[in-house]
Amino acid sequence: MASVTFDKATRLYPGGDKPAVDQLELEIEDGEFLVLVGPSGCGKSTSLRMLAGLEDVNGGAIRIGDRDVTHLPPKDRDIAMVFQNYALYPHMSVADNMGFALKIAGEDKATIRKKVEDAAKMLDLTQYLDRKPKALSGGQRQRVAMGRAIVRKPQVFLMDEPLSNLDAKLRVSTRTQIAALQRDLGITTVYVTHDQVEAMTMGDRVAVLKDGLLQQVDTPRNMYDRPANLFVAGFIGSPAMNLVEVPITDGGVKFGDSVVPVSREALSAAADAGDRTVTVGVRPEHFDIAESGGLTIVVNVVEELGADGYVYGSTGKAAGAQDLVVRVDGRQVPEKGSSMHVVPRAGEIHVFSTSSGARLSD
Repeated sequence: MASVTFDKATRLYPGGDKPAVDQLELEIEDGEFLVLVGPSGCGKSTSLRMLAGLEDVNGGAIRIGDRDVTHLPPKDRDIAMVFQNYALYPHMSVADNMGFALKIAGEDKATIRKKVEDAAKMLDLTQYLDRKPKALSGGQRQRVAMGRAIVRKPQVFLMDEPLSNLDAKLRVSTRTQIAALQRDLGITTVYVTHDQVEAMTMGDRVAVLKDGLLQQVDTPRNMYDRPANLFVAGFIGSPAMNLVEVPITDGGVKFGDSVVPVSREALSAAADAGDRTVTVGVRPEHFDIAESGGLTIVVNVVEELGADGYVYGSTGKAAGAQDLVVRVDGRQVPEKGSSMHVVPRAGEIHVFSTSSGARLSD
């Protein structure tokens, strides 16, 4: 096992004027499960392919353990990759697919069979070892691709959106299986996804990328509780955090008809930047329903989920026609078209600079 270090690693594609990955600095600990997440085109898959040796590194360095692998070919990096499309050989059996890398490495048949059977048992694939990939479901093929990586016992697992071809229910059960398997094996894993729910539920830490730049790297809980900027705040969380631009007033910020207290440090930082407004972030579960005051929203849609409900509403044009999502008790959902007053819960708001997007609150 080994740690992984991106040391100002940069990838600029030929003909491009902006790096796909721009001076990425990231330390991944030995045995850690790190998830790279972000929207399409943010550089997450490019970062993974740089680590795998499938993309050139135009600046900086990449290390696995103490070895500089920046310019080593993929076969010399001691990594195993699980691709989005599984990349199985259709003419080979499951057992031959799983043991192929060991066969190429020159291991004897008995050793290969033992390693393949051990991995198959771990992944509940024993009864499928003699089948061809076309006779398997998508979830089973995905497990075969995992098995092929496991038998090699590499220093690092690389996974590029391995669940994106699975249906929603299977994706949930498989992500649990992958996370449990990684913890059992203790192999350093770098996992790429565009699905922030996947990132939050699987990773020891999550790294958020945007336009090739690292925005924040932290545990899922810390990232949820203290997003570093407006982009992370709006990206992490489902439903997304409500972000409302509000004027600064004495003792806090004006949120509709109410004044919500905000720390002096946050207001001072906003004043130093010349901002007359700040952007307040409120999670859907951190609104209180009030009889009056706060922001008045008109209920457009109600999603009833059993224990909870989510109200999707909008403010009037006088308030800037802001869309908001509010979590309510599943047994006390408002009627569509009705009005409700919402006030952010004290101590649960996030304050960001409207001009720079940086976090201002503690």
